[in-house]
Amino acid sequence: MNTSTSIRIDQTLYEQARSEALVEHRTIAGQIEYWARVGRAALDNPDLPVSFIAESLASMAEPRSEATDFVPRSAADELRG
Repeated sequence: MNTSTSIRIDQTLYEQARSEALVEHRTIAGQIEYWARVGRAALDNPDLPVSFIAESLASMAEPRSEATDFVPRSAADELRG
């Protein structure tokens, strides 16, 4: 069961999260949690681009039934012949 904790954040950050949450179809809390996950992963993996981290986290959240198999470029080029 998820529990919640109230925290104080800067009003500007709140407004940015609210704006982005609308675009991304998330709650404001969900948007801030997403930013925190991306930021933590970026700090843990400083050699990876943030966009790669964000895309990786998004793909990990997809249901397995909707996932597509990874095909390396070299194999895809061979298939195209």
